[in-house]
Amino acid sequence: MSATQTRPVTTPAVELQLRPNRLFTLVAIAAIIVGAFSAIGGIGGAVYTYRTAAVENITTPDDAVFAEVPVRGPLSMWAQSDIITHHQLDRTEGLRYAEMERMIPQLDENGDVVLDEAGEPVMVENAARMSWINATALTTVLGLGILSYAFSAFALAVGTVLIGLGLVVLKLRRDAVAF
Repeated sequence: MSATQTRPVTTPAVELQLRPNRLFTLVAIAAIIVGAFSAIGGIGGAVYTYRTAAVENITTPDDAVFAEVPVRGPLSMWAQSDIITHHQLDRTEGLRYAEMERMIPQLDENGDVVLDEAGEPVMVENAARMSWINATALTTVLGLGILSYAFSAFALAVGTVLIGLGLVVLKLRRDAVAF
């Protein structure tokens, strides 16, 4: 062959062999089942959280971000948690639990320090500091409610995607069988 002559290009014969695969079917069905349970669990988690919050019958105060709304969903839970922290900081002059003294001098009705027999101040638990325990417990519970809604939404989204994925795999398998 000379340099000007070219050989005809031939492509190798490729035989496409599509056959039903049981593994695809099992994976698709498993994805649909797991997805369904995940979606149902996500919906159930959101309903449970809503009902649990509704039983408490809490309404946000008039100075909250969302004023005077029932605390049921994640936004109202966040508004309630935020205003609890705001009110607590107002009560403690902007100090948080760890920033306050555990024991403080006891005051009499005139605001004077009460002294013991030795002339030393009588020390008592700092009630303002202890009130942070309640505020922290309440905001933590509200935060857990918010997380519960977030996990429920995630479970619902993942479940929906898995169901869709399983259905797509089953359809592709059917199309392969028909081909």
